Parts: sequence; C-alpha cells; structure tokens
Amino acid sequence: MSDTFELYDLRIEIICPPGERILCGAKPGDHFVLEGEMLRLPAGQGVSIYSLAAVLPLLAAKQRETHTNDWMTSDADIACPDPNCPSRLRIIRTGRRVFSHKETTVVELA
Repeated sequence: MSDTFELYDLRIEIICPPGERILCGAKPGDHFVLEGEMLRLPAGQGVSIYSLAAVLPLLAAKQRETHTNDWMTSDADIACPDPNCPSRLRIIRTGRRVFSHKETTVVELA
C-alpha cells in the first residue's frame, strides 16, 4: 500500500483595485507561494502579518481536494483584515505535489 498523498501548491496574489488607497502596505503584483508546508516570498518582498493572519487558516484546506459543491472549492478571495483597505488576497491552486506519509510524520499508518 502506498503511503503517498497529494497537496495543491498555492499562489496567493494581492489584488489592489486601481486608484484605491491601499493601507496594508501591499502593491499590485505582490504574492507568495505555498509548496507543501513551505511559504516562499519573492526576494525583497514582504507581506503584512495581519493580511497573512487573515489568509493562513484557509491555506491548509485549500491545499486539499475538496468537493465540487464546497465553498472552499469556489471561493478564492479573502478581504484585507483592515476594514478600510480595499485589497484582497486571492488563493490560486497552481499544481499538485506528492508527499510521503513516512517523510512527513513519525506517526505510523494504521
């Protein structure tokens, strides 16, 4: 029996409406990626800890296969946590990556 499982790689893009005042420090084109458990930011780019806190709880679920009718499958935009900031964080599934259970935990499979 194989001990492998798949997770989606994710790209989280910051969406800044043109002409709007952005309060969270984001700029158009800002993004980060999630590959397995590794969050990667492009060199010289940052992300607000408050924006990261808003999106972080959803990332593990977005990495997994979800039912077609599940809102987690269709909904991808997360509001900036500052109610006065019009930016959004868009979660995009970009590909799949295969992992091995035994390489990710010391807990044995049943």
